[in-house]
Amino acid sequence: AALPGFQIDVQLNIMSFLSPQDLCHLGSTSSYWRAAMRDPLLWRYFLLRDLPLWTSVDWKSLPEVEVFNKAFSEASDKALYDYMAVYKKSCPQGRRSLRSSRSRYGAVTSFLQSLVTQTEPRFAMFGPGLEELDDSLVQKMMTCPEILLVAGLPHRQINGIGSGVSFQFNNSQKFNILTLYSTTSVERRRARTEQAVAVNKMFYQENNREGNQQAVHYSVIDQVKKVCKVVDAFIYVANAEAHKKHDRQEERARILAMIDPALGPPNRPLLVLSCVSHIGVERIPCVYMAHQLQLNLLHQPWMVQDTVAATLDGLLSGIEWLLEEANCKNAQ
Repeated sequence: AALPGFQIDVQLNIMSFLSPQDLCHLGSTSSYWRAAMRDPLLWRYFLLRDLPLWTSVDWKSLPEVEVFNKAFSEASDKALYDYMAVYKKSCPQGRRSLRSSRSRYGAVTSFLQSLVTQTEPRFAMFGPGLEELDDSLVQKMMTCPEILLVAGLPHRQINGIGSGVSFQFNNSQKFNILTLYSTTSVERRRARTEQAVAVNKMFYQENNREGNQQAVHYSVIDQVKKVCKVVDAFIYVANAEAHKKHDRQEERARILAMIDPALGPPNRPLLVLSCVSHIGVERIPCVYMAHQLQLNLLHQPWMVQDTVAATLDGLLSGIEWLLEEANCKNAQ
């Protein structure tokens, strides 16, 4: 009852110790608190504080980079971001509540889709997180039936750099992952032993000149082109370990080569598994990963999901999203 008697800066300081949920409850108590709790500086604080802790972000919820890069004083009074709206749209809890409100329709759609889908969806999985981490994501996926059940043995070898494995999600929907490595297993082991960088056999570089700058542009080899033409979605395994060096511009160029609309139906979803070896490794927050890879410039649905190779934490959330998106695209 005494809180309104404090100066506004003291009130804001006190409210900053509340959770966003508690703050919304406070705003429902009176018109005074409804106005006070919408303060943009307060919600900007919540956004900058909580954003690095979020475990997923997608194409509908990624905050603009200016939201957390621009100093608050730079924005004019008429052009302030609605930080409260940005927070609610971006935070995983808000996205989950939107999905749960559509869950009944989604279940019906999934059932109807299962009646007309003749083949299990196929996903192409690639990226440095498959090869650079101390723990192998693929090996863990193959040996943890309590998390992900292997429903079909490896097949369709692709020039020594990839093969397809069928899995079963939640004891129901089957899907196939074509895992593509940049080199053969022998070359990967040699590179790790010698601490060298192996030549990536999936891509070849083409030089494009944009203005006065030499732009990096890749194309995929013919065997991988055949894969890209038949898959329903893509999984990019990014190395999210903060202590490693990363060339995100080159990574983005390789992602663009794989999802090239000339190689298959446009608008196929992309799941980015932002992966670290094990729990405790300092990671790059998924929102920063999305901006580093410039995923906001893509034209298809995408999602970045924090993942731990040693435990598969986060993997099922990403697969669930991918299956939903792939089914939606197949139904169109």
